[in-house]
Amino acid sequence: QVQLVESGGGSVQSGGSLRLSCAASGYTASTYCMGWFRQAPGKEREGVAYITTYGTTRYGDSVKGRFTISRDNAKSILSLQMNSLKAEDTAMYYCAAVPTRTKLCTLRAGDYRDWGQGTQVTVSS
Repeated sequence: QVQLVESGGGSVQSGGSLRLSCAASGYTASTYCMGWFRQAPGKEREGVAYITTYGTTRYGDSVKGRFTISRDNAKSILSLQMNSLKAEDTAMYYCAAVPTRTKLCTLRAGDYRDWGQGTQVTVSS
């Protein structure tokens, strides 16, 4: 049974930093995409960043240069380092994953199969 468990959310002032982690278990696929998504009240779920099994990354335009995604395949842990946080980064953040037979991943929420329960990030201005 696949399970994704996020941690590390919290409240921080504008300009501060947070680090999110996602522990993955139950995966049998050799390659899979992993990503971070976020959803603010009244808004659609937004792709923040993804990373492939081979370490290729891509970021949403709103977080480029401020957020860094990484993964430890041996420990099955996905991380998101968030720096220079802004009030508009406030949202519920979700870890997601999907097995893949290609090296291609996306920032589209609908392309991901497995989801964590989410962790809240609140940035005060």
